[in-house]
Amino acid sequence: MKLPGQDAIARQADEHLVTHRVTLPRKVVEHPIRQVAKRLSVALVVLVVTALIVYLDRDGYTDNADETVDFLDAFYYATVTLSTTGYGDITPVTDAARLTNIFVITPLRVLFLIILVGTTLEALTERTREEWRLNRWRSALRDHTVVVGFGTKGRSAIKTVCATGLRKEQVVVVDPSAKAIEAAAADGFAGVVGDATRSEVLKRAEVYRAKQIIIATQRDDTAVLVTLTARQLNRGAKIVVAVREEENAPLLKQSGADAVITSASAAGRLLGLSVLSPAAGMVMEDLIQQGTGLDIVERPVIKAEVGKTPREVDDLVVSVLRGHRVLGYDDRAVGTLELTDRLITIVRVTQGRQVAPDMRPLPRD
Repeated sequence: MKLPGQDAIARQADEHLVTHRVTLPRKVVEHPIRQVAKRLSVALVVLVVTALIVYLDRDGYTDNADETVDFLDAFYYATVTLSTTGYGDITPVTDAARLTNIFVITPLRVLFLIILVGTTLEALTERTREEWRLNRWRSALRDHTVVVGFGTKGRSAIKTVCATGLRKEQVVVVDPSAKAIEAAAADGFAGVVGDATRSEVLKRAEVYRAKQIIIATQRDDTAVLVTLTARQLNRGAKIVVAVREEENAPLLKQSGADAVITSASAAGRLLGLSVLSPAAGMVMEDLIQQGTGLDIVERPVIKAEVGKTPREVDDLVVSVLRGHRVLGYDDRAVGTLELTDRLITIVRVTQGRQVAPDMRPLPRD
């Protein structure tokens, strides 16, 4: 008879036994069984070639048993020779057969051993090589971006930050689904399988050394717990969270999020805008899609723009960032632009134009 809550306790115990493994991207991904099969096939070809060579030159060999060498004897001789067993019951006696052993059979023997021994050594050293890659990756990882959740929102966020010039090696994905992490590794990103609400999982993603953290989980309550855990591990990182319900945004702010994007209400506003004005909806959808048409970006003020008003700038200025304040383009407090200001502008993206490292696309839903 099971007590109430016993199943939940058992599930929690099983979760603690799970090993949260870091998965690094590979350039060439091939199943180990396929690799072994290929090498065994090559070894078999070498064995057959050696047997044929011996059989064609069978008159130059002698068998201590019956003094004749047939096709089976040739395969037997090839097997014991390539494996360096060498019983000595079948031996080359003519000069031609001995020269063939020196210049043909011996190189084939070396090739045969390289194939078999190489496969064994590779299998034995695979774990050591992975540990070495993992340690090197950890030592080189600094100021990276951690993305929790590799769903639609997480993928879009990664695409946006990579458009600014962020290298794939600087992105670490955390997701409870092993298939999602495999997909991330196939795209060139390092991944950690596990529940991001647990601190040991985020530690494997080196979250305490991350520069920015993007949280795009499926549930709002999970997003709150991940935000609390991430903020506890890293006090200085910029944390951006996506939630479904707008009423949960204040809770995320209190949990340590720097910015909260409400996906459900944003989609609802876009739907309403498209009903009232389809053209305005098309423009907003164009702004949301990164890398095509119109893009909204953040960039610094250049020297030629200092002393001008936002309306006098060539680009379409939406807001001005001055210190920690975000001022509208028509705010009287802006006055004229200063060199330390940053501008939020709308630009036209062309095929030949790329976003510069100091031009950052703004976070999208």
